[in-house]
Amino acid sequence: MEEKEYPFFIKSTVILFGLTLLTYALVSLRDILVPVAFAMIIAILLNPLVNKFKNRNISHLFSIIIAMLIALIVFAAILYFLSSQIVGFGENIPALKSKFASLLHQLQEWVQMKFGLAINKQVQLLNDALDSSKALVGQTVGTALGTLTVMLLLPVYVFLLLFYKALILNFLYEVFAEENTRQVGEILNQTKTAIQSYMVGLLLEALIVAVLNSTALMILGIDYAILLGVIGAILNMIPYIGGLIAIALPVLMATVTKDGFSSQLGIIIAYAIIQFIDNNILVPRIVSSKVQINALFSILVVLLGGALWGVPGMFLSIPAVAILKIIFDRIDGLKPWGKLLGDEVPTRHKGQIWLRRRKKPSVAEKMVE
Repeated sequence: MEEKEYPFFIKSTVILFGLTLLTYALVSLRDILVPVAFAMIIAILLNPLVNKFKNRNISHLFSIIIAMLIALIVFAAILYFLSSQIVGFGENIPALKSKFASLLHQLQEWVQMKFGLAINKQVQLLNDALDSSKALVGQTVGTALGTLTVMLLLPVYVFLLLFYKALILNFLYEVFAEENTRQVGEILNQTKTAIQSYMVGLLLEALIVAVLNSTALMILGIDYAILLGVIGAILNMIPYIGGLIAIALPVLMATVTKDGFSSQLGIIIAYAIIQFIDNNILVPRIVSSKVQINALFSILVVLLGGALWGVPGMFLSIPAVAILKIIFDRIDGLKPWGKLLGDEVPTRHKGQIWLRRRKKPSVAEKMVE
């Protein structure tokens, strides 16, 4: 039977309509889908550990429980460390508020002198801006509380995903035609390896950046250097955008706690050096080279992820696009889209096309293997 070919305008309309419905569903169900997405990543990371325990003749159920307990202990240790730092920060909030108020008054006087805008007028404009943002703040807090409530189900999601792993995999194999079984297996295996390598490399990178940030801030004499260094490393996990916010926090702390601008300049120089080391040494050698998303689409998907799901969407955007690229590369009709997302840049030389690519496996890939 001959397959009917539809005009381009009908195909494009159907695709746009489908993307619109998908976007609406993603935004509407964000409080449910965000923890499920994180649970899938955590389950993929814990799966090798579960398999190790199963290879030692431990039952499937107890292997999952032991792996989750180890993960919870590690998470609790990190949370305890951060909370102890935050408690110390909270004890000095009154002094920081006093210093910040003094700096704000100086800024208001400078604005009045340079632009002729009276201080009371500045206060009125600031109050108006705060009043207009109250609805946004309330909405943000409500969304955060809703997400926090659902996040309590994260361990349950991880446990169930690991427990029903065989059932889910069998479904994925059976839902496609039998002749596509090998292709489906390759996609699943590459997706698992890519996510594991990317997340392990990302955690190693964050650990090294946290040490570098904290060391630099301690040398410069910035208060709460370890806390700011760790927060900066976590923010650095958001591609491109997180690094800018990570620099702003210690600069703001130095402005509030120190006189002059030498400390701020030192922070900017130190963080610029750390970013250079991160981008040119840590990312190419440690973070997975299997997640080959070019810079243009990395920025776009991070912004789109933030628009859809906020900060969690920024963290999840790169792994999600990496999965899409793996799928695109395995389907003939979608291969051009996979090339468009990738970082392989063709350059013509003597009538031939050469592709610049990283062939050496990263540290994270070696660890996963």
